Amino acid sequence: MGALAVREAIVAWFERRRRVVGLTPAAVLPTIGSKELVAWLPTLLGLGPGDLVGIPAVAYPTYDIGARLARATPVVVDGLTAFGPLTPSRTPKLLWINSPGNPTGAVLPVEHLAKVVAWARQHGIVVASDECYAELDWRPPDPTRTGSRPGGTTPSILDPDVCGGSHEGLLAVYSLSKQSNLAGYRAAFVGGDPQLVSAIAEVRRHAGMMMPGPVQAAMVAALADDEHVADQKLRYGVRREQLVDALTAAGLCIEHSDAGLYLWVTRDEDCRQTVRWFAERGILVAPGSFYGEAGRRHVRMALTATDERIAAAVGRLSPISPPGALAASGNVRDTATACSPA
Repeated sequence: MGALAVREAIVAWFERRRRVVGLTPAAVLPTIGSKELVAWLPTLLGLGPGDLVGIPAVAYPTYDIGARLARATPVVVDGLTAFGPLTPSRTPKLLWINSPGNPTGAVLPVEHLAKVVAWARQHGIVVASDECYAELDWRPPDPTRTGSRPGGTTPSILDPDVCGGSHEGLLAVYSLSKQSNLAGYRAAFVGGDPQLVSAIAEVRRHAGMMMPGPVQAAMVAALADDEHVADQKLRYGVRREQLVDALTAAGLCIEHSDAGLYLWVTRDEDCRQTVRWFAERGILVAPGSFYGEAGRRHVRMALTATDERIAAAVGRLSPISPPGALAASGNVRDTATACSPA
């Protein structure tokens, strides 16, 4: 599904920006945003009651919801030993990984991804890699990797150094909502194992999950234009630098946050206390527990507010801006920056 032009644009983008070779238009598929694919992938792959779906310990909640929609069982995975000894009833059918991670911004290195792929293939497990923040990698390019691409150093699950040149059993999910600010367009895609993509496309066709033509045309234009992506990254990078400096000066700790649109922040206390600490300064953040029990001592802070709101947040984090000052002035609702679960 999808016009040939958009599928060719996806293939070219994968090779140019993500160091992925060997894809064909038959091995990629545009989707109506990445969230709907995450939510429906277990169902599209035919999973159901009794099947296990591995999800990250700290993660976007839709991985869990997608497993439940299929009436499969989500299992939190913090390592390949999380499933214990694999038996026919304890072998997952699908394993989600998310790198760069939401909300943590952690990036999985090539060696880790290659280990996951080898293990999954040994046991016949499909690996779906959500890579939506890959173009927003804040680390310098890795000069040791031949063919390193300008998008940053985040490796794709389809990178030949990860998958050995074969895409069997692998799916990479990507969205233009982050790199191109196209969230309202619902413009995303999946690529990888052509047999899996073909099976997914067949179900989607009958379910009416076809992307409108104008959105496909917008995708073709966005995927061919690297300049606007660089502009977006620069804009977010300036905001990130300002917030990192302000948070550090205020005594907070930023962990991971190597890539993506968020900062993973802790005061080494329950996240609800930290949410209150920020709220007293007129700043809205998301409690880490929203993303799993393992996130209970962190909050997620977004870079997606306007430059003016980011500057306001920086000012409110200053030691000379006492807590409660906004409440006294009646501006408690005037939040400086916001985090949403999307």
